[in-house]
Amino acid sequence: MRFRFNKIKIPPFKPKEGHSVLLFCNHFSWWDGFFAGYLTYWHIKRNYYVMMQHDQLDTRKWIRWLGGFSINRSSREAIKSLQYAAQLLSTPENLVTVFPQGALYSTQTKEIVVERGIEILLKNIKGPCQIVYSCVLTDYFESLKPSLFYHLFDCGVVGETSFEELTQKINTFHQQALKDQLEAHL
Repeated sequence: MRFRFNKIKIPPFKPKEGHSVLLFCNHFSWWDGFFAGYLTYWHIKRNYYVMMQHDQLDTRKWIRWLGGFSINRSSREAIKSLQYAAQLLSTPENLVTVFPQGALYSTQTKEIVVERGIEILLKNIKGPCQIVYSCVLTDYFESLKPSLFYHLFDCGVVGETSFEELTQKINTFHQQALKDQLEAHL
């Protein structure tokens, strides 16, 4: 990633000890899984898994070697994928990345619509699990290559807030990240 991007700015972040991490990310490009993987490897230091749409993983089978597993939202098999993710999150050393929007949207999207399947996932997690929202935004400034700006928000621990409150927290933070990006400096 260092060769493809001009700069990468990540604020200091330390995950809760003894907790797995459910990482929600905004979804605007095929790079998003790599952004989450980079954050996980260099800063959060957990075993990385990423849930992807079945058709997307089918065209990029090699991502399975990097912790990718699929979900087919239009199938009853979706429940099995959500249960698998919950099972992974029952181990404190793991991190599962999920794109709660379920599809690609512009980075300028003002609202993150969190799909209802996330509520099922949250209800099935056993053990302490921290929820983190990562909003990655790009700007070019003086370079031909984009710079990445991570905006991280600790949403708390699974079970602390309702699904609706979690969705509201994510959206409030996302809108603030968009405003903060206007003042981004290299």
